[in-house]
Amino acid sequence: MHHQNCRPQIAIKGEPMNTPLYNAIIAHNKKNRSAFHMPAHKGAADCLAPLAAVLPFDLTEIPDTGSLFDGEGATAEAERLAAELFGAAGTFMSAGGCTLCIQAMLRLAVPQGGKLICGRVIHRSAVNAMALLDITPVWVMPDLSAGDAFAGRITAQGVGTALAQHPDAKGVFLTTPDYFGVMSDIAAIAKEAAAYGVPVLVDNAHGTHLQFINPSLGPLVQGALMSADSAHKTLPVLTGGAWLNIADAKYLSGAREALALFGSTSPSYLIMLSLDLCRAWLAENGADAMKKAAAQTETIKTFMRGKGFVLPQGECDPLRVAFQPGTAGTAGGRAGQILRENATEPEYAGREGVILIPSPFNTQGDYERLVRALEQIPVCLTGENSPVTGQSSPAEMPKAVLTPRQALLAAKTVVPVKASAGRTACAAVCPCPPAIPFVMPGEMITSEAAGILAEYGFSDITVVK
Repeated sequence: MHHQNCRPQIAIKGEPMNTPLYNAIIAHNKKNRSAFHMPAHKGAADCLAPLAAVLPFDLTEIPDTGSLFDGEGATAEAERLAAELFGAAGTFMSAGGCTLCIQAMLRLAVPQGGKLICGRVIHRSAVNAMALLDITPVWVMPDLSAGDAFAGRITAQGVGTALAQHPDAKGVFLTTPDYFGVMSDIAAIAKEAAAYGVPVLVDNAHGTHLQFINPSLGPLVQGALMSADSAHKTLPVLTGGAWLNIADAKYLSGAREALALFGSTSPSYLIMLSLDLCRAWLAENGADAMKKAAAQTETIKTFMRGKGFVLPQGECDPLRVAFQPGTAGTAGGRAGQILRENATEPEYAGREGVILIPSPFNTQGDYERLVRALEQIPVCLTGENSPVTGQSSPAEMPKAVLTPRQALLAAKTVVPVKASAGRTACAAVCPCPPAIPFVMPGEMITSEAAGILAEYGFSDITVVK
C-alpha cells in the first residue's frame, strides 16, 4: 500500500522548540569549535559515515551541554520540564535503561538493606540490584485473575498479609503492568502499604505511556513513592532511555548520587536528547496520539477475541496485545512464525504465547497487515496442545537458604539442570523475558523447577559450590 511506509513524524510546533538539551546542542554546534574532547569521532569520522546524520548530536559533558549526574545546565532543565509533565517532585533521565532507574530507586528507598515486600512477577535486574544492596525480598505470588494462560496480579490483600507477617519490611516493590500487559491495582496496594507506614516502588518499565491514555493510571497519581519508567519500550525514544520519577521531595537530594552509583560516567547524549524531544512531543501531542493508538489496538483485540484467541482478563494495558492462539491450539512459537511469514515481527512469540506492542507510530497499513497475519493463525478450541498454565508459576514457594547477596557472592559451580534439585541457586533464572523466575538467588531448586527448566532447554545451572 502507498501509505505503508508513511510514518508519523515527531513534529513540535513553535520556534525555538521547548527542548533545552536539543537547543543547547544546536547552539553549541553553531559555534563551529575544534573539538579536543570526547567522543573521538569529532562528529565526522569517515568510518561512521552511515551514522553521519546523528554524529553531531553525540556529544559529551561540556559547559554548553551540561552534566547529567551533577544536575547542571540543559540536562537539568530538561529534567525539570519532565517533572512537570509527569507531575513528579523530581524526574531524572537515564541513558542506562530502566535498569539504572530500578537500581537507584531501591538504593534511595532501602539504603541500608533489609526486607522488601516484592511481587514475584519481577525483572531479573531488580533481583540483581537487591542482591547488590543486601535487600531480602519477601515474595508475594500473583493471583489467577488474568486467566490460566497468564501471570496474574499482585493484590492488596497479598501485600497486606506479607506486611503483617514481616512488620520490619522497608517497603513494597511491584511490577505493573507486566510483560503481558496485566495491571495490578497500585492505588489499593499503596493504601495497604500506607497503613504500615512503608512506601510503594513501581517498576513501570512497560507502562510509561499509560498516564497519557488516562492520567489516573500514572503510578505516582495512584500513591507510589517512586516509579522506574522505561521510555523506549512504549514511547518514541532511543533504546536505553528511561526516567526515574519521585513523588516526595525529601528523596531528591540523594537521587543523582544513587544514579551515579550504578550509571556510566559517560551517559549517551543521543539517548538523553531523544528523551528531551519525546518529552516535548508528549506535552503537545502525547495524549491525543496515545488515545488514538489505544482505540486502534482495542479494535484489534475485539477482532482477536471474536476469532477465539485467549487474551488476559481484567484491567490490562490498552496498548499491549498478548494472546494465546486458543484454549488449546497452535503454540505461540508457531503463531510467531506465521506472523513473520506475513511480514509482521512480534515482540515475543514462544511457549507463553505472543506479545505485540503497538504504538502511535504504527501506520494503518501496519494494522491491516497484522489483521491479515492473524487471520492465518489457526485457532483450535479443543485438543491436547494446551497453553502453559499461569505462566508456569511454581506450585509452592521455594525455600530460601541464603539471602540474594550471599548467593550472588558465593563460590559457584555449574551442574546439569536435571541434577540440580536440592542445590542452592546463585542467580535468577527466567525461562522467558520478564516472566516469573522459577529460580531466585539463594533459593533451593525444587524438582518441579528443575524439570520445567529442562523442558525450556536449559542444560546447566549455576549453584552454590
